[in-house]
Formats: sequence, C-alpha cells, structure tokens
Amino acid sequence: MGSRKHTNYKQRLGKIARHAKRVPLWVIVKTHRRVNSHPKRRHWRVGKTKA
Repeated sequence: MGSRKHTNYKQRLGKIARHAKRVPLWVIVKTHRRVNSHPKRRHWRVGKTKA
C-alpha cells in the first residue's frame, strides 16, 4: 500500500509522524518538568489527521 501513495501525501504523513513524538528529555530537565507534555502529541488510534 505504501507504493500507491503520492509523494506529497507521504511527506505530509511523515511530518505528522514527527510531530507525534514526545518532548525531548533535555527540555524536561532544563525546564524542571514545567514542560512535560507536547501540545501536538497525538495517539495513532484516537486523534485523526487531516492528511
């Protein structure tokens, strides 16, 4: 199925996948846990995308 997607669509999906990552550990340490969650974090099954 991956070969049937257009290149632009794959790039959009890749960007969305990168946004779903957690906050880096060095940011949590630097801010003394004030920044702990990512506002754009998304679970693959719950939050759907517009891609």
